Amino acid sequence: MTDSASVYDLAILGGGVNGCGIARDAAGRGLSVCLFEKDDLASGTSSASTKLIHGGLRYLEYYEFRLVREALTEREVLLKLAPHIIWPLRFVLPHAPGLRPAWLIRLGLFLYDHLGGRKILPATKGLDLRADAAGQPLKPGYARAFEYSDCWVMDSRLVALNARAAADLGARIDTRTPVVKAERQGEVWQIETRSTATGETRLTRARALVNAAGPWVGAVLGPVIRAEAPAKVRMVQGSHIVVPKLFDHDRAYIFQNADNRIVFAIPYEGDFTLIGTTDHDWTADPGAVAASAGEVDYLCAAASEYFERPVRRDDVVWSYSGIRPLYDDGASKAQEATRDYVLKLDAPPGAAPLLSVFGGKITTYRRLAEEALERLAGHVTGTARPAGWTAREPLPGGDFAHDGFEALVQDLLQRHAFLPATLARRLVRHYGTKARDMLYGKASLADLGRHFGADLYECEVKYLVGLEWARTAEDILWRRTKLGLRLTAAEAQGLNIWLGLRNSGVD
Repeated sequence: MTDSASVYDLAILGGGVNGCGIARDAAGRGLSVCLFEKDDLASGTSSASTKLIHGGLRYLEYYEFRLVREALTEREVLLKLAPHIIWPLRFVLPHAPGLRPAWLIRLGLFLYDHLGGRKILPATKGLDLRADAAGQPLKPGYARAFEYSDCWVMDSRLVALNARAAADLGARIDTRTPVVKAERQGEVWQIETRSTATGETRLTRARALVNAAGPWVGAVLGPVIRAEAPAKVRMVQGSHIVVPKLFDHDRAYIFQNADNRIVFAIPYEGDFTLIGTTDHDWTADPGAVAASAGEVDYLCAAASEYFERPVRRDDVVWSYSGIRPLYDDGASKAQEATRDYVLKLDAPPGAAPLLSVFGGKITTYRRLAEEALERLAGHVTGTARPAGWTAREPLPGGDFAHDGFEALVQDLLQRHAFLPATLARRLVRHYGTKARDMLYGKASLADLGRHFGADLYECEVKYLVGLEWARTAEDILWRRTKLGLRLTAAEAQGLNIWLGLRNSGVD
């Protein structure tokens, strides 16, 4: 069948943070937009990050000053747009004798404090680990540290909220809809898609095409679009492990390693510590990526160099791995390859334009989207909102003050006194002011519907299915939330069965 819309202004391939960010910005400017994702939203790189909104302190060593400056500026922009899923986090960097000298660290942190126009986040300071709580879980040999600011983000929720905002502005978001073929027909792209749920084939036409397929950007340029120019993409694997929490305070650590890499140890989901990441070139199918035994051992050993209690493989309760689709700049080592984004526009005279997105960081996704639309400005033009509007309008649920989280939790508890405080906090953390919509008319726990395990109830599941494109237990437990860490295998299977019945029309 052919799409009922005559011709969209913009078609986007890829439902990660870059694709959904471009969709939101474009729809807000009045463009007609469709987005196709072959799996679930954020099912690739965008849910496999270290969950940080950060400038990238170590990128200063590679003279990536433009990238660091832009990322540092974006930290506070994004904090204001989505204070429910983004919040400040302090990082403790112990000084390790024999590695980077203290003067170099101080210089880097001075630049970090001043490059991005920091206004909200507190400045760097020195720590005496012998007297500070941050020193208690560390080996006694570490006496001195530096503490600086960055932010934490629920990465896959950031993607879902951008998609939701785009849809609210009129964009069509089709998940589980791979693009089979896209070809130019003069000044219009004809795009053939096939639904994995129904097998239905559909033709869509668009004036411009954005290839934001992440690790699959090269695969799209090859078999799907059949582009003549080879893709300059370098796939770099990054893996993480999650262990029971290693410390009680609310700060994170950044550890220097003897191989010149760094590893983070971050408070995670209340009861856990997240440790990552690795940097290895990957040449196989991006969909098959998984943390290897060697990577797990590397992360355990890196953390054990600093923590007094060793981290062992048996401690790992979950691991995940993703592919960074970096622009191949010829760097000799994976850790040295640029993290900056590169946009390549293919727009021959009289032919529909193609914009391919390489690389990028979650922190700079919004600026990437702005630049993508700037590159396409001569081909598609919107008039509803001016460029830069996404820096001012909050994401769904983020319409409250950046320091107003606790007040919002108390407001929700006053409205729904039956809620356990832990559940109220989690709902506000995930949905912000939209938690009020989810709980509208609910006067008891029974009103929340079926209890699936942990603190997951039917009303939340229906919200995620109805408004955030969730279809499976994995979508809900590992991307929209991280409740997969808390539900048993039997409970997760019960959720999958319920979702299957609902998707087939039985409610």
